[in-house]
Amino acid sequence: MHKELPRFLAKLKERGFKVKLDTNGFYPNVLKECLPQVDYVAMDIKTSQEKYKLLGATDTTGFMKSIDLLKSGKTPFEFRTTVVPEIVTAQDITCIAKMINGSKIHALQQFVPQDTLDKHFQTLMVYAPETISEFAKEIQQFTDKVVLRI
Repeated sequence: MHKELPRFLAKLKERGFKVKLDTNGFYPNVLKECLPQVDYVAMDIKTSQEKYKLLGATDTTGFMKSIDLLKSGKTPFEFRTTVVPEIVTAQDITCIAKMINGSKIHALQQFVPQDTLDKHFQTLMVYAPETISEFAKEIQQFTDKVVLRI
């Protein structure tokens, strides 16, 4: 998002730091410019492409470009999804799995309903670990490895 990010990352690399970049994927041109300076990327896949409008995204073109950029590149990366009830359902998991098809790692993370901007999410019952494990079985068909953070 910040136009100076690629230069900042280059300075970190020059000083010998390992660099991990966490991204929502909505700025593929900046991501592309950062990749030569990055050792690892973690990109959030928050929900199915159709539901991103619930999160305020009116256009997911850049997001989809970032997915393709990472899948076709050489920089190690993972996609990750925090399984927020209402935002991520079993149907959404199927859509997400198809979006990340061919990736090496996808992490599913348990939602922790604390300190949310929208107080409604603090009242949600989180998914049982068994449900998240079922979600992992769906995603496993489309990626080399599923990591559970539950």
